[in-house]
Amino acid sequence: MPQVFSKPQTLLVKLVLLALPVLALIVYAVATQRMSGPIDVNAMPEQPIPFSHKHHVGDDRIDCRYCHTSVESAAFAGMPSTRVCLTCHSQLFTDAPVLRPLHESARTQTPIAWKRVYDLPGFVYFDHSIHVAKGIGCVECHGRVDQMPITRRDAPLTMQWCLGCHRDPAPHLRARERVFAMVETPALHEDGDALAREYQLESTRRLTDCSTCHR
Repeated sequence: MPQVFSKPQTLLVKLVLLALPVLALIVYAVATQRMSGPIDVNAMPEQPIPFSHKHHVGDDRIDCRYCHTSVESAAFAGMPSTRVCLTCHSQLFTDAPVLRPLHESARTQTPIAWKRVYDLPGFVYFDHSIHVAKGIGCVECHGRVDQMPITRRDAPLTMQWCLGCHRDPAPHLRARERVFAMVETPALHEDGDALAREYQLESTRRLTDCSTCHR
């Protein structure tokens, strides 16, 4: 019976088969290194304008959705545009030096270059809208921003941190009308198991499947 592969072709197949485990180990090592870097939980990137959530949310009671307009409908919560800021600051504190970048943005039609406080790796998919729809409050990930004069990173957002919630979401759930309330979830005394049934959450297996966050 004639050979299907020539000797060079057979050697090539063997080399490829031997290389696959090595390649898998390299990919695993690189991914582990990228995901296990130091996380500065209290990171406070310097912003073009020292925006205070404590003043706007805590004192003035401005709803999260006023500035983060797409948080209920898109993966990205959205950053406040110059136009949104000027709905108030075209009248209030117009001569304040700290707001010069805002008025310069309006004059030049150049968006304000806000810096991300939370920046997930490119290989991670996160959707704000589905978390809001399923009763996950803003404070679960962002902390009590109403008490932050300068916004800081409150949660590490590591894979294990996210999986902790996906494995047992009930304690983190709240009624939809309280999603944007600046109060810790345990203080609301919600029935997490009942909410999980109401929201028809996916199974733990599906919530922890790799393809849920890595697409």
